[in-house]
Amino acid sequence: MNKKLKEKIRESLSSVVPITVIVFLLSVSITPISTGATIMFLVGAVMLIVGMGFFSLGADTAMMPMGEALGAQIAQTSKTWLVVIAAFVIGIAITIAEPDLQILAGQVPAIPDAVLILTVGVGVGVFLVVAMLRVLFKVRLPVLLLVFYIGLFILAEFAPGDFISVAFDSGGVTTGPITVPFIIALGVGLSSLHEDASSQEDSFGLVALCSIGPIIAVLLLGIGYNPSESGYTSLEEVAVITTQDVAIQFARHLPEYAKEVILALAPICLFMLVFQLVTRKFSKRRLATMMIGFVYTLIGLTLFLTGVNVGFIPAGHLIGAELAMSEYSWLLIPVGMVIGYYIVVAEPAVHVLNKQVEEISRGAIPQKVLMRALSVGVAISLAFAMLRVLTGISLSWIVLPGYAIAITLTFFTPGIFIGIGFDSGGVASGVMTSTFVLPFAIGACETLGGNVLTDAFGVVALIAMTPLITIQLVGLIYAGNMKIAERRVAIIADDSDGVVEF
Repeated sequence: MNKKLKEKIRESLSSVVPITVIVFLLSVSITPISTGATIMFLVGAVMLIVGMGFFSLGADTAMMPMGEALGAQIAQTSKTWLVVIAAFVIGIAITIAEPDLQILAGQVPAIPDAVLILTVGVGVGVFLVVAMLRVLFKVRLPVLLLVFYIGLFILAEFAPGDFISVAFDSGGVTTGPITVPFIIALGVGLSSLHEDASSQEDSFGLVALCSIGPIIAVLLLGIGYNPSESGYTSLEEVAVITTQDVAIQFARHLPEYAKEVILALAPICLFMLVFQLVTRKFSKRRLATMMIGFVYTLIGLTLFLTGVNVGFIPAGHLIGAELAMSEYSWLLIPVGMVIGYYIVVAEPAVHVLNKQVEEISRGAIPQKVLMRALSVGVAISLAFAMLRVLTGISLSWIVLPGYAIAITLTFFTPGIFIGIGFDSGGVASGVMTSTFVLPFAIGACETLGGNVLTDAFGVVALIAMTPLITIQLVGLIYAGNMKIAERRVAIIADDSDGVVEF
């Protein structure tokens, strides 16, 4: 086996094992589920581990180099209209390719899946244009975030109530394993030609802005459609008794997800080939390596999506339902926090962002620090999400003050941490959220008799919100430590100047 692939699988093993152990312990203790569902979950976890390994290697060898090269090429052009067209087309293509967007679309029966997916794609396309123009014209990120979030919350006042949670969730699920590596690399490529102090800051923030686009687009869609009714179709539990039944389930769905991933990656591969024909950017050997990288990505995402969709969705739904049914339903909050703390580590896009942060900052911002801040943020998110499931508190009561705090912090936090913080919100709410945490909340909400669309949906939005605050707080601590270090150096320098040598 490829040495790098072994290393990636080992990394994914350490990421996935904690949440697997937690779910397994829950399934054999306070939230018992059937043996078949438990076996499906464990098989899904194995597929998830191997899939994450292949995907990470594929992202490193194909998606990231492609995005960086494209970003650098766009930064060199003096034709703004070309930047606009390229960014808009890229944004739509990579969004339609995002697997977990399909999951969200299936939960909104009032609007056809294709209409919702295209709407979200246009939202990302428009805001990717905004994000790239921001880098090229040196517009400060906090200003744009303030303007767009104010506009977003004004729009929310006119949208149907059932659409608000779904709209906010759409901003999270669209920044997943396909879009994040490409968009982050695009930012790195765009800023690579600038050697000034702001080049590091400009490398981040694209994901943050691209997360706003889908929310605004879906809110506008909800206002325009003004559906008379919307609802949620409950998940049907598949009867799995023997190990053969488990094998049949995975064998039946594996080709379906392989086809889905092929269709998702095809536009990106085609775009890469056209880019190569026009620019001759890559050598034949490099191009061959990138094509192999796309194959790794295909294998990885197919295994990952099959594992989480077949194994994790039923387990999440059943555990949430069992916990809500028990006399200890209040345990939803602490159990949710523990799940949130560990599940974010299993998000593929999180590892891509953290690695990029460490590389661009030349190790000044370690991956471990960011991961810990993300885990704390997502744990807090799940506490609020489970509180909503138990009490029916409106999402607005949490996200309005939450985003107000996040936007306020942007005026005090070092620039690079603003982009990283808002990008982190997008990457934390990825595939694992939509295929385990959301079903967990839905299962609990259905059992308690709540409104799924208003009380369970919104969990993705909360997971996308809290990292904005925790990462920026890390930035403030980092800046404070730097000032203390500078003062100590100045004091030492003053003392040495006063030393009299004999």
